[in-house]
Amino acid sequence: MAIRVALQHRTTYRFDRRVKVSPHEIRLRPAPHCRTPVLGYSLNVEPAGHFVNWQQDPYGNWVARIVFPEPTDRLEIVVDVTADMTVINPFDFFVEPYAEVYPFRYAPALAKELTPFSRPRPPGRGSPRSSSAFARRSSRGSTPSTCWCG
Repeated sequence: MAIRVALQHRTTYRFDRRVKVSPHEIRLRPAPHCRTPVLGYSLNVEPAGHFVNWQQDPYGNWVARIVFPEPTDRLEIVVDVTADMTVINPFDFFVEPYAEVYPFRYAPALAKELTPFSRPRPPGRGSPRSSSAFARRSSRGSTPSTCWCG
């Protein structure tokens, strides 16, 4: 049996005079790739008369860009979410055979795509284990397709 939860986030600003409010980016919506079933979601923004543009960032997360055309003495953002907290096994995935032993090498095409994320840290940055591993591998002339995240 799953547990159903209802969450509310409220942010309120009150100003002593009417002010021009700059555009806001609100990141308070569950990501479309989350595994928790979202039963309900609402975003309410005051003052009325604002414009909302829903966008997605490079990671697939929802971003509400809100523009306020008129000055106001109050800004309130209220998000309500209802979710089903089902039990999810975090170990429900497969490990490719090439990745069963660490460190491992990616396939050439995948290594090219992952290059920005797999650059080793220079010595002296990170844990002593990762720094010494970097030094050993660097002296052997390894390539960026080797994963030494950690």
